Amino acid sequence: MFRETHARSVMKAVSWRVMGTLTTSALVFVVTHKFALSLAVGAVEFISKIGLFWLHERAWDRMRYGKEEIRPVVVWFTGLSGSGKSTISRWVADQLRTRGYRVEQLDGDTIRHIFPNTGFTRPERDAHIKRVGYLASKLEQNGVFVVASFVSPYEDSRQFVRGLCGRFVEVHVDTPLAVCEQRDVKGLYAKARRGEIKNFTGIDDPYEPPSNPELVLHTTEESVEQAGGRVLDVVMRRIGKVN
Repeated sequence: MFRETHARSVMKAVSWRVMGTLTTSALVFVVTHKFALSLAVGAVEFISKIGLFWLHERAWDRMRYGKEEIRPVVVWFTGLSGSGKSTISRWVADQLRTRGYRVEQLDGDTIRHIFPNTGFTRPERDAHIKRVGYLASKLEQNGVFVVASFVSPYEDSRQFVRGLCGRFVEVHVDTPLAVCEQRDVKGLYAKARRGEIKNFTGIDDPYEPPSNPELVLHTTEESVEQAGGRVLDVVMRRIGKVN
């Protein structure tokens, strides 16, 4: 994801040769006890070897041998509101960052806060998920791991996103509706049952569980760390790493 610049190669060459030249001059002085000779030998070595080191660095930088290309993954969390998607996805994103990967986290609540006029009818939800999926696929193409957390209730729109992405891991956070309602600190389920919110997934709008997800999580049976660790294992295997 990074390349060696000429300036960096020069600075590495200079710092390395300064250390090497001081060592060589000191050894010559210890053996000959001639200060002028030790300085002369050090100067010749510094000038000649710094050029050779720079050429060596640039040559290796142009070679693909030994370079490992990391192809990123789009991790798509889907499940009912309150299922635990956001919490687990944040944990996974943080773990990927600690491993040195470039990560972008996309969350349904955050994006709807930025675009508050996004509707909740089926056509509006489908369009919303497809737009986010397109963004995720472009981030993936540019070397960024994407951790997305959306209710994304419809199978067709999730499959559309899968088709856009190169490496797609669908994670179904399968938490029972009753448990999601108990966790509902915002009171959205209660409002939906009173009819104050329309097209609410799980109440008056259906949720279509994934037909063949890469992973199913049961948050009533495992902790955030356990669930997130299982997701991380799948991702690491996808990129050829052993977690």
